[in-house]
Amino acid sequence: MGFTLRAVLAAWADDARVMVAELIPEILAWAHGPLAHLYGEDLSDPRLSLRIIDVQAAIGERTEQFDAILLDVDNGPDGFITVDNDRLYTDEGLLAAFAALRRGGFLSIWSSYRDEGFAGRLEAAGFLVDEVVMPAYVGSTDRWHNIWFAQKPGAPTGAAIAHRVGADLQRIDIPSC
Repeated sequence: MGFTLRAVLAAWADDARVMVAELIPEILAWAHGPLAHLYGEDLSDPRLSLRIIDVQAAIGERTEQFDAILLDVDNGPDGFITVDNDRLYTDEGLLAAFAALRRGGFLSIWSSYRDEGFAGRLEAAGFLVDEVVMPAYVGSTDRWHNIWFAQKPGAPTGAAIAHRVGADLQRIDIPSC
């Protein structure tokens, strides 16, 4: 619904490049149509490129090209919405994300639930992992979400930016639809 995009655009520099990989063309049609009020001017930001592509394909076509990969694909680190998305969270999928990141880059995965073993799988793929638990909504005390920030070792730039994006996401007031 554009909340992650808004936080990313707010956190990154004016010369950054942000690619959104969307598998379903109708989502972009909704973003330009009945949900345009949620996106505001973000879709016309010159830093943004929108691609109709499977995110796994977008990750796989690049080596050491991304500073960050933010996955807000399913409800957690498995193919909950679409079984085909399981490949993002398998050992091979995590290794592909690792390869696509520059040194110091990070992979961030949002989840609506805890997964006790996922941090270990990220570490096995070579990442330095920080798991953040935060309220599901601003002011919520009964529902919690997890975000894994998995940094590829190297220049220490990714973690600070990742936490800033996470903090920005926590502050966004989500309007009712």
